[in-house]
Amino acid sequence: MSNTTSERRRKAKEIMSKHGLTLKEWARRHGVSANLVNAVINNKTSCSINKGHKVAVLLGLKKGGIIE
Repeated sequence: MSNTTSERRRKAKEIMSKHGLTLKEWARRHGVSANLVNAVINNKTSCSINKGHKVAVLLGLKKGGIIE
């Protein structure tokens, strides 16, 4: 999985570009804030629980499942 911040940014940008979405649009579509997505991408928040985990998994930055 993506460990360095630059790898995380590249992976996230790749996922969003693939779907033709900006960060803000991607966040809205997945029911999370753009600030949270940015924090996850820049490795500034824990991705072990809750919405941070969901964002990391959806962006392919972390393996795991999502329980809602």
